[in-house]
Amino acid sequence: MFTGIVQAVASVAAITDRPGLRSFALQFPPGFCVGLEIGASVSCDGVCLTVTALGPGDQANFDVMQQSLSLTTLAGLKQGSLLNVERAARDGAEIGGHPLSGHIDFMATVAAVRRPENNVCVRIQVPPTWMRYIFAKGYIAINGASLTVAEADRQAGWFEVWLIPETLRMTTFGAKAEGDLLNIEIERQTQVFVDTVRAAIDERLGPLLPALEKLLAAQGQSLDDLGQPPLKPVG
Repeated sequence: MFTGIVQAVASVAAITDRPGLRSFALQFPPGFCVGLEIGASVSCDGVCLTVTALGPGDQANFDVMQQSLSLTTLAGLKQGSLLNVERAARDGAEIGGHPLSGHIDFMATVAAVRRPENNVCVRIQVPPTWMRYIFAKGYIAINGASLTVAEADRQAGWFEVWLIPETLRMTTFGAKAEGDLLNIEIERQTQVFVDTVRAAIDERLGPLLPALEKLLAAQGQSLDDLGQPPLKPVG
């Protein structure tokens, strides 16, 4: 498990391709690998990877199978590419973000980047089937970083996050531009809540669903809005 608090930025030192498998050697900042062992888990741009070899220096190797390459942005990495990294959380560790599994649900696209003074706002375009799990003020994990959704437009299929200077300093987000792909892991409690509500509606209403969907559409809403989880308390 991970906390979604990015600990460092690593770079790709080398890539080795074999049939059905790609191996990465990542260079970490000094001290990152202290106590790291073969078999340990590291979140690499949000993808949970297993250490297969250590050294020299603050380097570690990871193997990525073809399925993970096809589902994440790791397939597009090159030598010198930068990644957000976090070591697995220890028992009793403070959860500064929200619990993450390191299992990516889908890739999304940077639709726009705005840079007002001392902030960056990123608008992210999402495949339609996944927007039902994204709500304003809810949690989302982007390239391994736990972030809060600022705005979400379910009809248009996008959401926005705001990034403070400290987040930009500790992550790769400052270099992201329109068209870039991002790894997204949705918040699991939200997914369970939404799916449970939708299943209950399907079971109870059955033949009435088309009429209900039409009524909601006339009001600018959808069934996904009925499954919106309660807002998390502030403070």
